[in-house]
Amino acid sequence: MAHRGRHETLLARHAEALDVFTDRVHRVAADQWEAATPCTEWTVRDLVNHLTAEQLWVPALVRDGTSVAAVGTAFDGDVLGPHPAAVWDGAAEAARAAFAAPGALDRTVQLSYGPSPATHYLGQMITDLVVHAWDLARGIGADERLPDPLVDFAVREVSPYAADLAKSGLFAEPVQPPPDADVQTKLLCLMGRRP
Repeated sequence: MAHRGRHETLLARHAEALDVFTDRVHRVAADQWEAATPCTEWTVRDLVNHLTAEQLWVPALVRDGTSVAAVGTAFDGDVLGPHPAAVWDGAAEAARAAFAAPGALDRTVQLSYGPSPATHYLGQMITDLVVHAWDLARGIGADERLPDPLVDFAVREVSPYAADLAKSGLFAEPVQPPPDADVQTKLLCLMGRRP
């Protein structure tokens, strides 16, 4: 039953990461949706749209066992509509419920790069939420401090494949952290951010 403890830890980190990102989404002022973010191609709205679409995928992939190909372009483009925070809230709760359903983390999900354990998918989702919560906070001028358990988790999650992130074209090259950098700064530098 060792995996049960790991599952509970993963679900706790996921819930915490969703809550942190949700807090930032609800701090976006009406005039900040077009503000820039550290993700140079994305405005605040683009960033929230990206994370919302990622959450919308979860019930299809985890609960329903659908493949990426079968879902197709359903979550492409703008998914936020006129009420971005409310759409985020619904997508986040649906993702939370899908991952927390009995047996969900014992499944294999069909991702764009092939079959993957649901636990690996969840780990990637947590890390994405953590790093993008910082991006969103920076974009809107909110508190950029991330909870230590989430930062520690994300560092452990991303370290084994950090060198491949920049090669994917989806992430900037890692930045050398200052000698006295804390763990959060090291994580952000590893992900190509300049805190």
